[in-house]
Parts: sequence; C-alpha cells; structure tokens
Amino acid sequence: MSRFRIFVAMAVLIVMITGCSHMSATEQRVLSGGALGAGTGAAIGAITGGSILMGTAIGAGAGAVGGLVYDEMQKKK
Repeated sequence: MSRFRIFVAMAVLIVMITGCSHMSATEQRVLSGGALGAGTGAAIGAITGGSILMGTAIGAGAGAVGGLVYDEMQKKK
C-alpha cells in the first residue's frame, strides 16, 4: 500500500508542477505559499491534536498572504 501512496504523491506533484508553468511569478509565489502553509497547518493541527482541516485552512490563507507579501518585496528590489 505504501508504494501506491508514493505513486499517487508523485503523480500529484508532477501535475502541480506542469500546471503552474503558465502562471506569472506572482501567481506562483502565492500558490506556493498557500501550499506550504496548508501543509504546515495540517501538520501542526495533527501534532497538537487540534482540527487538521482548520489548521490546513488557516495555514493556506497565511501562506498565500505570505507569498504575496514576498512577491511585493521582490518587485521593489
């Protein structure tokens, strides 16, 4: 069963990478921030015994905002 999970994870990763190739730098940074935030929020929610879905939602929102702020800082350089 673990080989199947690895295969699915790799397939999802490949689809995500190829699906983002036409996006602007801003869109990519916001999406990347949201994805990283969602993963981190889910992990924190699972570790602390809280709601995994709530952690994912909060993390995704915070990560997306963080990605947008980072993009704006990069444009000002």
